Amino acid sequence: MIKLDILSDPICPWCYIGKANLDAALKERPGHPFTFEWHPFQLNPDMPAGGMGRRDYLETKFGGRENAVKVYAQIEQAAQAAGLDIDFARIETTPNTLDAHRLIHWAGLEGRQTAAVAALFSDYFTQGRDIGDRAVLLDVATRIGLDREMTERLMESDADASDIKVRDAHARARGVTGVPTFVVGQQHVMPGAQPPELWVQVIDELMDQVGSGAQTPDQNGA
Repeated sequence: MIKLDILSDPICPWCYIGKANLDAALKERPGHPFTFEWHPFQLNPDMPAGGMGRRDYLETKFGGRENAVKVYAQIEQAAQAAGLDIDFARIETTPNTLDAHRLIHWAGLEGRQTAAVAALFSDYFTQGRDIGDRAVLLDVATRIGLDREMTERLMESDADASDIKVRDAHARARGVTGVPTFVVGQQHVMPGAQPPELWVQVIDELMDQVGSGAQTPDQNGA
């Protein structure tokens, strides 16, 4: 198997689109060689713990309402092409995602990491739920099969918060400036929401390597 590391933030629309495009390719190639691990990258590491109003956030980030509208028109077009029904109008708050990343980490320890990522994307982008709210995160934990009481105890502590921040900083130190960023076999970096066709091509090339007995990056110790 070949490791596919994915750096992402659950409030990043391009990450949601990137996952949808990857999922489409995996559906076409169910025999793909990938194993997955999701890694934290906060788009807004300095966001207040309670988040901020989405309109204020977008106008500040993009230098005014007009630019924000232009940027999100492009995002909506890409989302529709990926088969996603994003409802930006329902999103009232842009949250701090530290706790969401902690939940993704804990889900990974129980083999439910991708389920956690998918649930967070769906809650935020289709239902407008505040995924910085711990009650919302506990609902997600319950839905994906994590122990609610244990998750609540972890949430109430600082468990793994420092580790998430360190991993985020490490990614930036390695040159990651935006997400999604995909790392294939711990070697090949693919930034951005790549189209399904490219992922199918990558999978086919990797499967050819495996079939021919060529060493993949994971196998040669890279």
